[in-house]
Amino acid sequence: MNAQVYTKHENLLCANNIGLQYGDKVILRDINFCIKDIHRPDMQQGQVVSLIGRSGIGKTQLFKILAGLNKPTTGEVLIDSDQHPVLAGEVGIVPQNYILFNHRTIYQNLKIGLDNGTIKLTDAEKKMVIKDYAHTFQLTEHLEKYPAQLSGGQRQRVSIIQQVLTGNKFILLDEPFSGLDMLMINKVIQLLLKVSTLQETNTLILVSHDIVNAAAISDTVWVLGAEQEKEGATIVKEYDLCAMGLAWQPEIRKEPEFHELVHGIQDLL
Repeated sequence: MNAQVYTKHENLLCANNIGLQYGDKVILRDINFCIKDIHRPDMQQGQVVSLIGRSGIGKTQLFKILAGLNKPTTGEVLIDSDQHPVLAGEVGIVPQNYILFNHRTIYQNLKIGLDNGTIKLTDAEKKMVIKDYAHTFQLTEHLEKYPAQLSGGQRQRVSIIQQVLTGNKFILLDEPFSGLDMLMINKVIQLLLKVSTLQETNTLILVSHDIVNAAAISDTVWVLGAEQEKEGATIVKEYDLCAMGLAWQPEIRKEPEFHELVHGIQDLL
């Protein structure tokens, strides 16, 4: 399988020497990785990367550090073209419980994203933008409903779109496939791919233990694991799926090379 034509340019988000320690207990150590801006001819190609690790390895703590919600004991997270230290609110987050305002309609929840966004719009313009996104992501008939009236998958879609509407180029997703059946997982994958290509620098970071689905959508995978006789989790392997010719393949799960990749990741966990 030949890799498709692409180039990688400036750093968009880098974790430099991240370490986290509570008292004498080391949770994370020597976390180093960089997400680069990917260019492909004649198309907008955002980034989708995955941090894969088993439950309890420290993914949630790393999630909070990348989002600027927690400070690491050592190191720093740098974002955007100027590579400045991340601040809380600069990275959108989609947690497992899809935090929405239950007393507000879906339309109102989405409007909050625009109200807090980087681009100033009139109410009429906001209405047009919300209707356009609702149509694109199959939520038009649900705009006047409340979150409790939606399925888990629909609430997840609203939560993801809400982050897109804030103008955040970086969106962190915590276990985005958890608790979903295969049909819904495929819909979520299509949604994430669509979000990633809305703008060239859109960058989705999936934090997950679901190897197959996370790897199937990613252009890069970092495996978070433990090394013998060393305390704390670190990046034990990087897989560049672009270079391997496994990125951007709609039927990737059918490829023998993909199954080899999955088994390789499983052996590391």
